[in-house]
Amino acid sequence: MTLPVRYVEGDATAPVASGPRIIAHVCNDVGGWGAGFVVALSRRGPEPEAAYRTWYRGRATNDFRLGAVQLVPVQVDMWVANMIGQHGLRRAGGRPPVRYEAIEEALGRLAEHALRLGASVHMPRIGCGLAGGEWSRVEPLLRAGLGERGVPVTVYDLPGR
Repeated sequence: MTLPVRYVEGDATAPVASGPRIIAHVCNDVGGWGAGFVVALSRRGPEPEAAYRTWYRGRATNDFRLGAVQLVPVQVDMWVANMIGQHGLRRAGGRPPVRYEAIEEALGRLAEHALRLGASVHMPRIGCGLAGGEWSRVEPLLRAGLGERGVPVTVYDLPGR
C-alpha cells in the first residue's frame, strides 16, 4: 500500500507519533557536523554526532560513502538515520553539494530499516538546506523509496517558514 508524504508544522527532532520512530537527515561525505539540522539534533543528545564522527574516522574499513545509512539509537523506540547524501560542503563547478542519487539509495536502505523495526520516518526537507537541493526533486524520491513501500513519512517545516 502506497502511503502519502505527510506535512506538518513542527520540529523534526521531536517527532509527533506513537510507536517506533526514525528521524532521518542528510549528512555530508567529508566528516563535517556543525551547521544546519545537525545543530538541532546535537541539542537533543550527543549520540548521532558521536556515531557519525566515529563512522567517518573509520571510513577506510567500513561502509561510509555516498548512499550509506547509519542508524543510531537515541531513545527507546527512536533512532536517528545519518544518511550520506551530500558531497562536500559547498558548491563546486556550479553544482550544489546535494547528490540526489545518493539520497535515493539511502532512502532505499532506510526503508529496509523502517520496515524491519515497524517504524515511521520523520525528517525536515532533507537535502534542501545547506546541501542546496530542490524539494521538487527530493519529494518523488521519498514517495518512491518510502511511501510506495508502505513506510509512513512525515516532513516537518519549522513554524513561520
